[in-house]
Amino acid sequence: MNHVMKYILILFFLHISVASEASQKNDEEQIVHIINQIKHGWENGDGAPFRANFLDHDGARYFESGGQNDSLKDLIEHHVEPEKDALVFLSLNYSNIQIHIERNFAWVLADTAVKGEVKKSGRRFDKMGYQTFIFKKIKEQWKVLHTHSSSRDRR
Repeated sequence: MNHVMKYILILFFLHISVASEASQKNDEEQIVHIINQIKHGWENGDGAPFRANFLDHDGARYFESGGQNDSLKDLIEHHVEPEKDALVFLSLNYSNIQIHIERNFAWVLADTAVKGEVKKSGRRFDKMGYQTFIFKKIKEQWKVLHTHSSSRDRR
């Protein structure tokens, strides 16, 4: 193989590597944006970010601290939206977000901190825990397939 051909191959593989890194960065930014929209939905009792970013599919299940919702509709109508009226406030923070992408699937791990106050009892809660999201890329858009959250009282 001559020197010109080697040079062309090196440039080709360098281009592929740079393009792949840019695509990975774009995917990660899109996923973080979706997580931030979901955070806003939880804090405001707004189902719209869930409808826009979750894949509504048969067999969908979403877990939180021992409970579960068995469809997107169930999650929104029996969990997200009712909290707007049941809580004085809800504050949710994700940190240490770790994104792992394999082709058209991604899983995300995050530390969580959630605080709020229940209207009826005046009880305040302050919890820490973990969140897992599973995503699938469909037509260049990431969609949430599954979530699992677990938390306990802050010590």
